[in-house]
Amino acid sequence: MALWRNERITPAQIIMTGFLGIILTGTLLLMLPFATRNGTGATLEEALFTATSATCVTGLVVRDTASYWSEFGQGVILILIQIGGLGVITMAIAISILAGRRIGFRQRWVMQESISAPQVGGIVRQTRFIVRGALMIEAVGAVLLAFRFCPQLGLGKGIWYSVFHSVSAFCNAGFDLMGTVSGQFSSLTAFAGDGYICAVICFLIIIGGLGFLVWRDVLDHCLCWKDYRLQSKLVIVTTFLLLLGGFIYFYCLEFRLPQWSEMSSGTRVAASFFQSVTPRTAGFNTVDHANFSETGKLVTIFLMLIGGSPGSTAGGIKTITLAVLLMEMKSVFHHRSHAQCFGRRISQDAQRNASALCMLYLLMVLVCGAVITGIEGIPLMSSMYETASAIGTVGLSQGITSQLSQASRFILIFLMYMGRVGGLTMIYAMTASSKGHSMLPQEKITVG
Repeated sequence: MALWRNERITPAQIIMTGFLGIILTGTLLLMLPFATRNGTGATLEEALFTATSATCVTGLVVRDTASYWSEFGQGVILILIQIGGLGVITMAIAISILAGRRIGFRQRWVMQESISAPQVGGIVRQTRFIVRGALMIEAVGAVLLAFRFCPQLGLGKGIWYSVFHSVSAFCNAGFDLMGTVSGQFSSLTAFAGDGYICAVICFLIIIGGLGFLVWRDVLDHCLCWKDYRLQSKLVIVTTFLLLLGGFIYFYCLEFRLPQWSEMSSGTRVAASFFQSVTPRTAGFNTVDHANFSETGKLVTIFLMLIGGSPGSTAGGIKTITLAVLLMEMKSVFHHRSHAQCFGRRISQDAQRNASALCMLYLLMVLVCGAVITGIEGIPLMSSMYETASAIGTVGLSQGITSQLSQASRFILIFLMYMGRVGGLTMIYAMTASSKGHSMLPQEKITVG
């Protein structure tokens, strides 16, 4: 709260500092001897990587969560996932509300920036709505998963697994506890043909990735599509098209290749839908991604970079960014000065931010992927898979994360942090705003 009272600190800097503080706290807790099953505690590198991955709701791991971390360590990871998923600022304001503290204008302004709300008014009410809605959805998900996990694992263990995986799925984190059930780093591969588990996990991932403002529109207007905000319309349409396109690709092309010939038709349907959902940005997997074709890896990288929607638990450049870029491209083809959609004009600021964000993420994936390839001597596609997964806060891997050197792991730590905080937020936090309003002379250049 002290940071919020400092007028010289911008909301972007507060968000960055908040996430960094939670990561460092989680790192110290995971280094305690009783945080690991062997009682010796994790190394600084292992603890920092895991705390960053959990707080940034990514899911990349260097140690198997179930077999390496004790119940205390798993609890710390779960708390970090919950804080990271809902957002540090959201949780801070929620705690202040419970403590009966007054929420000032500056705190409301920071909260607006944190959840990408259109206005400051109603932010406290929106915070209550987000926290209550998230806890209710996670509770429903835990109950649904308990019907399957409790008979298999016993009552106590089944409830813990249900709660952990429900929170992890809703927050788009991708952490799992299946290492002691179906083998280390196995994720949900044992449930590839289990339509019930796949459906529940997918439901939680999609709801968490839609965004809190979309929830409000759906609850307020139900099926009255014309009353939805433009942002909600773009989120819903883009999400639907990405899920449909991903399913069609995986079902009709990828999972008909020889390496997947042992799949039954039911498993192929479940796996195809799951693989179209999980790159956006959950990180669970029901099949071994190392067996994907080159095209399959490229499609997955594309989905990982897009991610979820603004103001959600997901990362990536966001569905809105993709939609704005497509509308901007359409406006160029039709010789229009502004992009437009659903009878509304998209602002120049939104178009500029979308272009900058997309270029920034692409450059980071390519440059960091090339650096990791040079360090590790692995194929560029494998490196880009890891970097796209990190900056998109996804958590999918081809099984090489635990084998990477320290230097490569620190690159992934930076990308995970950048992906959760937000590329533009990080740039705004580190650069001073321009105070000048003068315009330089314009000179025409040729593009394309």
